[in-house]
Amino acid sequence: MGRELQKKKNRSSTAKITKKAKSKKKLLQNPIIAANCTRNQKETLSQNYRRLGLVSKLNHPTGGVEKTSKTLEEAANGLAPEPTPDNLNISTKLPTQINISEVKIRRDPETGAILQVLDERKANPLNDPLNDVEDNDHEGWEGFVNEHGVLDGARQGGDARTDVVRQLEEQASRPIKKAPRKQSEREEEWIERLIQKHGDDYLGMARDMKLNPMQQSVGDLKKRVKKWSTKNKA
Repeated sequence: MGRELQKKKNRSSTAKITKKAKSKKKLLQNPIIAANCTRNQKETLSQNYRRLGLVSKLNHPTGGVEKTSKTLEEAANGLAPEPTPDNLNISTKLPTQINISEVKIRRDPETGAILQVLDERKANPLNDPLNDVEDNDHEGWEGFVNEHGVLDGARQGGDARTDVVRQLEEQASRPIKKAPRKQSEREEEWIERLIQKHGDDYLGMARDMKLNPMQQSVGDLKKRVKKWSTKNKA
């Protein structure tokens, strides 16, 4: 009986469960953060990043914002700032009172019955906050709030920014140097064979099925020959 079970397992397409090998992927880290990071083992990753003025997660926080001693002291003294608006935070609580507002209406001149409500705002029976955002074009959406209660991408002036943040902003503002494409040794040998056989006849190079099996166009061959000539003349 055991032999039949072993045969069935061998015929099965399900792979045998084995221990996964350790990933050999090299994790690259930012040198500025690595040079300034003195991690405290008693603090969480979010707390260590907060000391640097950074956030550990780029996604919108779902579990609230941690209250620090500074925020608790400001709340006790009545100096707590207003919460950052989050227009996508939909409240599930039903309103306890209806806000009274004025609208323009059109009545029947004879009976006085209301025929039409001339309100520019859209109906919002589900209390969708996006409904107000779409109506008010001048009040654009400011973005998500990160785990420290600050809008993502908001520039903090004064002493709010740390030295690490300033260095990272300076690094991000530097233009990226575009490295010119270099021809490989095989490509240079291929261009040299084409020149030795056809000279300046680019049309003959393009039609040569033996030396140009990939059928590179005349314009492409001119660019390659020009780059090869510039390097060899220098």
